[in-house]
Amino acid sequence: MTMTLEFPALLRLIDERSTAFRAAVASAPSLDVQVPTCPEWTLFDLAQHIGEGRRDWAATVAAGPAPAKSAAEDAPAAPREREALLAWLAESTEQLLDALRKAGPDRGCWTWWEPLESPQTSGAVARHQLQQMAVHTYDAQITVGAPQPLPDEVALDGVEEFLYTCVATTSAWPHKPAAIDFHASEGRSWRLTLSADGARAARLPGPGTMPATAAGQDPDAATAFFSARGTASELVLALYDRIPVNSLELDGDRRLFEQLSAWDPDE
Repeated sequence: MTMTLEFPALLRLIDERSTAFRAAVASAPSLDVQVPTCPEWTLFDLAQHIGEGRRDWAATVAAGPAPAKSAAEDAPAAPREREALLAWLAESTEQLLDALRKAGPDRGCWTWWEPLESPQTSGAVARHQLQQMAVHTYDAQITVGAPQPLPDEVALDGVEEFLYTCVATTSAWPHKPAAIDFHASEGRSWRLTLSADGARAARLPGPGTMPATAAGQDPDAATAFFSARGTASELVLALYDRIPVNSLELDGDRRLFEQLSAWDPDE
């Protein structure tokens, strides 16, 4: 796994995004307002998910290598009163950060992802937790009518982290072999290759201008190609289905992105 951000930076940014999340919750007219990007949730539901999830991941990191995810023991329920909820959220974040600091980046722990391009380590957990906090902070911000792009350093790491953690698999791609290129306007690019051998992602060496048929890809009719270009924040938000893919500059067979979004390798 090629890390864009060092471990201390991941912890700092988790804390920063958590602070931004709490600021959005604090500014909401009501905790019962619906979250547009997660319509089955209210803002309170989203806050509860954030707090409980960070506590469970803190327990999982602290447990080290294990056959299953750990759950926080004797954890208090999310309070309904706003100030108490904000304090509970801050404590949840601190529990996660404390567990990560004590473990360090290289200690093994349970993860739900295949260890193909993201290892099963506390460092990889920190990397994924940053993206979870960043995207859910966007959810909270859009709920209160003040959405902000993901910070550049978070988003640039987020495109790669999503591809390496959420997409990479040995499960066979059920469609025609494909290559999808993602180009961030900040100057970084990645290729996702999909085939009967599964899904693999790699960072491209060029400044975001390399076509999908470059770097060893055979431009024959047996392989479908697609590329998406936007800011790193836009790419991350599109990958997490927060904004429509048509918000990006697209080229090639657009059905590939729809197939990728609908694909469940475990089915």
